[in-house]
Amino acid sequence: MKKVAVVGVGMSKFGELWDYNLRDLVVQAGVEAIRDANLEGSEIQALYGGTMASGRLIGQEHISALIADAMGLNPIPATRVEGACASGSLAFRNAYFAIASGAYDTVVVGGVEKMTDASTAEAVTALGGAGDQEWELLQGATFPGLYALMARRHMLEYGTTEEMLAAASVKNHANAVHNKYAQFRREITIDDVLNSKKVADPLKVLDCSPITDGAAAVILMDLDKAKQHTDNYVEIVASAQASDTLALHDRESLTEIRATKIAASEAYKQAGIGPEKIGVAEVHDCFTIAEVMAVEDLGFFKKGEGGKATLDGETKIGGKIAVNTSGGLKACGHPVGATGVKQIVEVAWQLRGQAEGRQIDGVEYGLTHNVGGSGATAVVHILKRR
Repeated sequence: MKKVAVVGVGMSKFGELWDYNLRDLVVQAGVEAIRDANLEGSEIQALYGGTMASGRLIGQEHISALIADAMGLNPIPATRVEGACASGSLAFRNAYFAIASGAYDTVVVGGVEKMTDASTAEAVTALGGAGDQEWELLQGATFPGLYALMARRHMLEYGTTEEMLAAASVKNHANAVHNKYAQFRREITIDDVLNSKKVADPLKVLDCSPITDGAAAVILMDLDKAKQHTDNYVEIVASAQASDTLALHDRESLTEIRATKIAASEAYKQAGIGPEKIGVAEVHDCFTIAEVMAVEDLGFFKKGEGGKATLDGETKIGGKIAVNTSGGLKACGHPVGATGVKQIVEVAWQLRGQAEGRQIDGVEYGLTHNVGGSGATAVVHILKRR
């Protein structure tokens, strides 16, 4: 397999973007990525687009063709990839393999979702399809409810507290202050989280990621070609994916995402490193308990110690491992199809020394972790500084 690099990244603003449609967001992110890569559109050979629920949310399917059309990239092959909230990472992984196999040497990846045009009820129903429709959604189990079950079990087994969960949200909001693309650029306190309205006990409004519009894009290139093209690249040294049961009630444990552990183990093996080498990580914090479990399942902390480590500041910038420097899903926003690509954008900025106001000094390896549903899909990528 050929080695692959990221040579260009771009994003739209994330948030409630009433003045922009899905096509606008795609163009904003795509043009920024192409300019960042110092390429012409004619040099791109294929496109992979991640989106989860555009048909349910805005009535638009055939998203890959729309992206290619909006970006002026016809007639290249364009492929849509769907894996619930992990759609963006899966699109990235498919593009990675397309280059690693030798089929192409320059590929663009896009992730997009326009969520706020739908009502809250419509959005909840669309997102609920990421779980087991028959045995969860139709029985009244929304995703806040499912993750609340995980949180309660984690509290029971490991003594995790609501304050520990809240600390993840507080930290991510503090990071987002320095991210001009983020949906929520304001700091909050633990008391703010604890006093916000309950959604599914013990999770409250400020424990939950928002409904978001947004797009992100990256350009991938064969590493040898990238070295000739630019000094501003980062190498992809691992791409791993694993699956688990769709329904939560079939899992062996409610306090871990088994697919994350398996994908992470494979990623570390591919990269030839352990978790202690990771300097920055963008993890899937759709709910605060998801981040706590992620930092455990990814090997940064022992099982049961993620909550305390978060409360003690070990996941802050300057701590043991900087987690969600973009603000994460919680504060940067969670346009589901775009999230996995946004994570790559943030890690690339960190490895290139371009994360203004939130830069990690001397970071060599960065990791992204993207989850579909309640953990039926997990995708882990590791990137390395040039």
